[in-house]
Amino acid sequence: MIRAVRYAIEEAIASLWRGRQSGMLSTGTIALALFVLGGFLLVTANLAELGEQWSSAAEMSVYLKDSVTPAERGDIERTFGSAPVVGAHEYVSKGAALARFRRTFGELSASIDGLGENPLPASYEIRLRPDADARRAVESLGETLRQTSGVSDVRYDRQWLDRLLAAVTFVRGLGLVLGSVLTVAAALTVANVVRLALYARRDEIDIMQLVGAPQAYIRGPFVMEGIFQGGIGALAALVALGLGFLVLRARYLAPLASSINLTSVRFLSAELCLFVVLGGMAVGCLGGLVAAWRT
Repeated sequence: MIRAVRYAIEEAIASLWRGRQSGMLSTGTIALALFVLGGFLLVTANLAELGEQWSSAAEMSVYLKDSVTPAERGDIERTFGSAPVVGAHEYVSKGAALARFRRTFGELSASIDGLGENPLPASYEIRLRPDADARRAVESLGETLRQTSGVSDVRYDRQWLDRLLAAVTFVRGLGLVLGSVLTVAAALTVANVVRLALYARRDEIDIMQLVGAPQAYIRGPFVMEGIFQGGIGALAALVALGLGFLVLRARYLAPLASSINLTSVRFLSAELCLFVVLGGMAVGCLGGLVAAWRT
């Protein structure tokens, strides 16, 4: 068995070198398919991490009218203070809201100063319990607060979280569809390239069959050639994806992550990189098996 594997590897390397021009086509097709799939995996992995962070830090913002009275503030605090889904709360005055705005959006602070008065409302920032399975209770609390005197608006992070999770599902599904189509195309390309190598060695294969050579020695080199093409294509896709990630991270991705409160934008995990490489090898193996099946 070891001798058969060694023979298959040696013959596959020699065949790849002989047909390197046509082999580049199948390798490039696999690289393109896995680059697209890896890109979608990269996007969905970071969006999923953002969803987890938002879920663990879900907040409800209750914005107050400028004319709110101390009695109305007391009613508002009692309304959400008795709710079991509320973990903690913080009162943010108009002055504190303006100072926070200037720290976060320093370039826009001049436009606020030009208004002559502070347009930002006071608010309560309510931290919701992450372990509370009470979405209806939270929505009911938000509706009650909206109808409470002195409240101008209520914003709930869950609305954004639902949209984010829906986006993750859509992007993941789109990536799987495109990746599947390109993967099938890559497997067919590998099969055609390997079949060309098979035809080039038809006389040699006929002689091996006449002398009773095992199928492992006949088909093995072509299957191994497909595996090599798939592995090389997967590595090329990861290298291209990594270079693109490094180029875009400092200039675009890091500022974007900071603006949406994402801790950091990360590349694919080691497990996903291994999955991409093994997937490429599996696609190449499939193409090699299809090409060598009737030998």
